[in-house]
Amino acid sequence: MDMDFEACRRAFVTRDARFDGRIFGAVKTTGIYCRPICPARTPKPQNMTFFPLAAAAQEAGYRPCLRCRPEASPDLGAWRGTSNTVTRALSLIEGGALDGGDVDALAARLGVGERQLRRLFRQHLGASPVSVAQTRRVLLAKQLIQETLLPMGEVALASGFGSVRRFNETFQQLFARPPGELRRSRQAETAASDGITVRLPYKAPYNWEAIIRFLADRAIPGIERVEPRRYARTLAIDGQVGLVIVTPRNDGALSAEVRFPDLRALPAVIARIRRVFDLSADPVLIGAHLGQDPALAPLVAARPGLRAPGAWDGFELAVRAILGQQITVTAARNLAAKLVEAYGGTIEDPTAAALGLTRVFPSPGRLIGEDIAALGMPRARGAALEALARTVASDPTIFTPRADLATAISALKALPGVGEWTAQYIALRELREPDAFPQADIGLMRAMVDEAGVRPTADELFARSQAWRPWRAYAAQHLWAADPAFARPQIASRKRPEANDRRTA
Repeated sequence: MDMDFEACRRAFVTRDARFDGRIFGAVKTTGIYCRPICPARTPKPQNMTFFPLAAAAQEAGYRPCLRCRPEASPDLGAWRGTSNTVTRALSLIEGGALDGGDVDALAARLGVGERQLRRLFRQHLGASPVSVAQTRRVLLAKQLIQETLLPMGEVALASGFGSVRRFNETFQQLFARPPGELRRSRQAETAASDGITVRLPYKAPYNWEAIIRFLADRAIPGIERVEPRRYARTLAIDGQVGLVIVTPRNDGALSAEVRFPDLRALPAVIARIRRVFDLSADPVLIGAHLGQDPALAPLVAARPGLRAPGAWDGFELAVRAILGQQITVTAARNLAAKLVEAYGGTIEDPTAAALGLTRVFPSPGRLIGEDIAALGMPRARGAALEALARTVASDPTIFTPRADLATAISALKALPGVGEWTAQYIALRELREPDAFPQADIGLMRAMVDEAGVRPTADELFARSQAWRPWRAYAAQHLWAADPAFARPQIASRKRPEANDRRTA
């Protein structure tokens, strides 16, 4: 790992919040690791060492600070290094890839060998994949202990521990005290009877208005409800149906209320919330890079903290995209509502009912063998949706990160009804590829019109976008947000659409 000692120490001496979540400082004399913003007195230089990830500090034998609480640091699931494989692996681990699987399976999904993946983690992070997953569980458990009133047994399940005994042993070993003592040192914020409410930090600034507008334009009645200061939706994970409610806070974080019957779904739910609201992004870093282009500079300045909204589920996103081909966003949303009403599951939750949320988006298996076109769409489109459902049911991992963006796009284009534009859009929102870029989008070309009023072609826009790498997904979001006609992305031509990718919502 290449970490400049003086630069890291300077961040701690000045308590520079820009580095919060990007570096962790460990003190050799106390055995504790901290965030750069820790209020404790900065140790002597000879007693300090630095790590790029909390997992690396814990694997080296250090325990989390109880004052600055590393579990409350932003970017716990993110890493912006030089290895795309490590970045994608961390995304999968955050989503629970190692909770029920092993490193071999994780490596296979990324197209590398198990030994190669371990070597990359050791080289870039100083920790193994298993250590990263374990640290994720420990820090989530610590957050639940200090922010909720969940019983310790339920904390163990909710944070991904296989047993209460293992949970107790880990905390005793790491903190030299039982979990209950950590709770006694803090005032919990929420009671278990009200669901679980967790604080999810981000790097400021955060443009809540832009992301909530994006989600409101696409909200499906019955499963989503969007208000200026609240987003709520139903969600199904591993057969469990629940409700999430997300609201902004005033302390550099979002508040997420999670209501699921099985607490073991909590890590996956949190990972999805972080993905949809793009909480791992570094808007200052991204904005500085994109702002070097004269065309993007005023857009970046006008919307500081703009994020690239993610998707709740790859299958849902693909279905909604295909439904929206050749029609307006309102018509696409109405079709999606019909689909949910006809084939979606139900949810029995009084809080959801009070919000008017009674349905869950249908699973792939539910659409197999159905006459979807009867809902009011071209028969070919209904057949494409049914074929998509069959494909995803046979390979649920189709919407997970691949070895690289090109490999992911190739796999997505093999899906029924998915062409280049839709593949790039799915990679942007579901796979969280920061460099995904649907260059054939008419909104993007319209936003890049020159002084003479001439739009660039798709090829010209693609060439121009090379300077925006590796953040082209965020460039696209700025261009879409600046387009006064923007309600949703559109592909360029109605007359000569791609064979299986006409116009996508």
